[in-house]
Amino acid sequence: METPGNASTAAHVTLQGRGLTIDDVVAVARRHAPVRLADEARTAMERSAALVDGFVAGETPVYGVTTGFGSLAATVIPAERTAELQVALVRSHATGMGDTVEPEVVRALLLLRARSLAMAHSGVRPAIVDLQLALLAEDITPVVREHGSLGASGDLAPLSHCALSLIGEGEVWGPDDLMVPTAVAFARAGLQPVTLRAKEGLALINGTDGILGMLCLALHDLGVLARLADLTAAMTVEGILGTDRAFAADLQALRPQVGQAVSARNLQRILAGSPMVASHRTGDGKVQDAYSLRCTPQVHGAALDTIAHARTIAERELDAAIDNPMILPDGRVESCGNFHGAPVAFVCDFLAIAASELSAICERRTDRLLDVARSHGLPSFLSPDAGVNSGMMIAHYTQAAMAMENQRLAVPASTQSLPTSAMQEDHVSNGWAAARKLRRSVDNLRRVLAVELVCAAAALDLRAPLQPGPATGAALEVLRRDVAGPGPDRWLSPDLRIAEQRLADGSVLAAVESTIGPLEVL
Repeated sequence: METPGNASTAAHVTLQGRGLTIDDVVAVARRHAPVRLADEARTAMERSAALVDGFVAGETPVYGVTTGFGSLAATVIPAERTAELQVALVRSHATGMGDTVEPEVVRALLLLRARSLAMAHSGVRPAIVDLQLALLAEDITPVVREHGSLGASGDLAPLSHCALSLIGEGEVWGPDDLMVPTAVAFARAGLQPVTLRAKEGLALINGTDGILGMLCLALHDLGVLARLADLTAAMTVEGILGTDRAFAADLQALRPQVGQAVSARNLQRILAGSPMVASHRTGDGKVQDAYSLRCTPQVHGAALDTIAHARTIAERELDAAIDNPMILPDGRVESCGNFHGAPVAFVCDFLAIAASELSAICERRTDRLLDVARSHGLPSFLSPDAGVNSGMMIAHYTQAAMAMENQRLAVPASTQSLPTSAMQEDHVSNGWAAARKLRRSVDNLRRVLAVELVCAAAALDLRAPLQPGPATGAALEVLRRDVAGPGPDRWLSPDLRIAEQRLADGSVLAAVESTIGPLEVL
């Protein structure tokens, strides 16, 4: 699900090998921004492909070009069968099972494999990238299945399903979102499949592009959700009559963590000018707020620092040539391990931990709003007629269930490994699994925040005639266009799902930032 952020405003994305950004990935994957191959990249690819032709004509064994793969690397392939080798590789490696992967992920994967090939270290002709970009332009998306990648040697099965489409085989989603044989979609779009040459099948499948694509999409979404977490937390602080004093800059400076300071500044700006906060600055018998309020900058800030670290890794990976073997400008061909997904796998797991903690502290704030013993004057479960009515009691159950699922999803996948390919590939990253569960964590976090938004908004209404501050009032106004305030019990699922959609479509964040200016994110 898309969330707003610092989207690319470029009319198109150009593949030059280096220089692709996270925003470019989002623009192509979700908004179908057009992509072109730079002339200089095309020329470099032609030179690299000519080197491969020389390897085939020679007698020196070159892994994946004139030999078999994995534990079959010692098997020499005759020159006349090198093209057959590449097609057989693609077909045999397209082994995905389970549910289909989201089209936005497959589009990101296609783009990122084309980007790596455009660096001209894979010996692939420009025609291969041209067809990959044509699939993106025509909204033809290869059908990729959930299971099949171990994250080393890259995302073999998912990328093989994409490569299968390039040779006119397999299945694709067409522009009408119907699954059809690739040959049918190509005929409708006027596209011709490619005939693979030496090295090209291997180059098409030996990358971590699926993991990286999912990481880029998650980073984009988490950059937005981190700001929304500060917003919903501020609404709860207001609704529960908490204080903003713990967020003061001089207190935060005593612990110079960058993310913590950013979150604290956001909270102070969101709460600035709040009559609710001002109403109990003096004469309040509470000594201090509970951790779930007072420590919000510390927890949210740690998540921001984690996002910043993961973004650094992703940006490096967007400049990386991923394949094996690699063809160097001086004509050497060398085996390497750049296809191993450990760098991106680790940060996918780290982000899932951050998403879990954002969910956990959010759930604790929400629970405090609903408990008459701890909510400082709010009615039980935010119902004006508690007893006959249950109010937000079970909305919290739903939130708690998702928060607990995020705790399960925070268990690292990248610490798991099983050897494959007759012990040749004896350590894998499991990065695809780490990225898949990260996507689920991000979606859960958005829903957890949506429940806090609905509950905190009800608390603000119940504090009348006290009014919320300008920023939180703007968020409340957006929500109230579609979701009614406290009253008799009603079917709550639609309200919660509408709140989730308002977080996803950017309307809540836009209303807040149009009132107080952009919130900070690392």
